[in-house]
This record gives sequence, C-alpha cells and structure tokens, in this order.
Amino acid sequence: MSTDTEKHRELLGALRDAQDKGNGSFEKAVTAAFEHVFEHLGPLNDHVSPGGPDGGDRHLQPSESPTLR
Repeated sequence: MSTDTEKHRELLGALRDAQDKGNGSFEKAVTAAFEHVFEHLGPLNDHVSPGGPDGGDRHLQPSESPTLR
C-alpha cells in the first residue's frame, strides 16, 4: 500500500475518532486533512495553471470573458 494511501486512511480515521468529542480534536483532524489536500493541490495547480506556480492569471483569449475565469 502506498504511503499516501496510508496517510489518507490515517486522516479519515482521525476524523471519525474525533467526532462528537467536544475537545478540539475534530478541528485539529479537519485542519490536518485540509493541509494534506492542499499538499496535493499545489503540484496539481502548478501543473495545469497556465499562469504558472506564482498564481498569476493567464492572458484572456480574444473571445473569452473575464468573468468566466
């Protein structure tokens, strides 16, 4: 099993275990899960974003509306 799959199971388990405890552990588990999601999104965004890793917007095509970005 890949390390990332193990991490996903660990994060989901922490979310399940922390539900309804009222001690702040659920919020910590959610934060950890979102941090991991953003670890995945960063490289994906860099790969597909025409603006590049700095997050800049690409130039509009002649027929493209700026509200559709």
